Amino acid sequence: MTPVKRRVSASNMVLFLLCLMYFVTYLDRVNIATAGGEIMKDLGLSNTQFGLILSAFAYPYAIFQVIGGSVGDKFGARRTLLVCGLIWASATILTGFVGGLVSLFLARVLLGFGEGATFPTATRAMQNWTAPGRRGFAQGITHAFARLGNAVAPPIVAFLIYQVGWRFGFVILGFASFLWVVVWYLYFRDDPKDHPAITQEELAVLPEPRKVGAKQNIPWGRLTKRILPVTLTYFCYGWTLWLFLGWLPSFFKLNYGLDLKNSALFASGVFFAGVVGDTLGGVFSDRILKKTGNLKLARLSVIVTGFLGAAASLTGVFFTRDLTLVALLLSSGFFFAELVIGPIWSVPMDIAPKYSGTAAGLMNTGSAVAAIISPIVFGLIVDATGSWTLPFAGSIGLCLLGAGLAFTMHPERPFEEEPEVPLGRAVPAE
Repeated sequence: MTPVKRRVSASNMVLFLLCLMYFVTYLDRVNIATAGGEIMKDLGLSNTQFGLILSAFAYPYAIFQVIGGSVGDKFGARRTLLVCGLIWASATILTGFVGGLVSLFLARVLLGFGEGATFPTATRAMQNWTAPGRRGFAQGITHAFARLGNAVAPPIVAFLIYQVGWRFGFVILGFASFLWVVVWYLYFRDDPKDHPAITQEELAVLPEPRKVGAKQNIPWGRLTKRILPVTLTYFCYGWTLWLFLGWLPSFFKLNYGLDLKNSALFASGVFFAGVVGDTLGGVFSDRILKKTGNLKLARLSVIVTGFLGAAASLTGVFFTRDLTLVALLLSSGFFFAELVIGPIWSVPMDIAPKYSGTAAGLMNTGSAVAAIISPIVFGLIVDATGSWTLPFAGSIGLCLLGAGLAFTMHPERPFEEEPEVPLGRAVPAE
């Protein structure tokens, strides 16, 4: 009997391409953290100035969360991510040609402009290509690839610095991004029905997609109000994320006097813990949903556990100077923080599937605002106090706040079912 060859389904291939996008965008986003020591030395920057450079990415990134999400909803993920990819790849290459503080700041601003719409638009693509029962897994695995990008960036960038210097290293990474853009545009289709490799079995479990270009009047006020609790909760997560992404290699290198190679390896180990956390967070959330049918329990139980576990782990950093123990505590903290990702990125799709790109953009604005503030605050505290541990106190407080704010989210209440309130009539209390 001839064995049946199993092929990769079109929906799984789309998910894999999105995973690669998350990987590449984060590789391009955090490469500057590993190269930070060399860049500061080469350009004569202080910790505070480098904190400003790290935050530069986040200004347009924050602005284009909502704008980019609505553009992705209107024009579709295929064209939107094509344009985004061309911009962020170009920005990465241009980073290798900067001459000082201003030009480096502008290159990072351009990178944030290019990547601003990527994750909300990817959520729009997942909305069309992912069965409702796999949303937590899809969000978890894509963000796991983002953390994989975090994890491999330090050794890759360190290797490139040793081989070709930090400038040409950025050029090489930028060209790698161009390759993904080409493959994405050739393979992806906004409507699964238009894909030549799609099967009827796949279409039977996928939701009805929204057509590209279909007229859509977004109820901005009501939608923003509904997603605001998710945005605030995600800000609490984003504070710790961007502190880790921007400063972790420098923390090991400058606080413990490690060379570039060893500081990159320690940072990489911490980020690998995030890969596991991202994957398990989505899996746990979907499994709880399947067993209980309780959407709120499935999302909030994992999110709250992640916040509390991260706060407990980071508290331990204040009680030891042992390098190995600190690395393990930071790894544990990042693991628990990343448990939050899969379920919380599913919440915009749970609440407002019709506006999932816009809703995801509204949510991710919280993390983007944190990305502006967190790196600068870290650099200011280090320059002012000389302590590389003290900035983690803010993360502990915000993780505890995030655990409390999570209970204000209501993924079990679909936005579309909320009635429009006629003018002149009061809104009934929930």
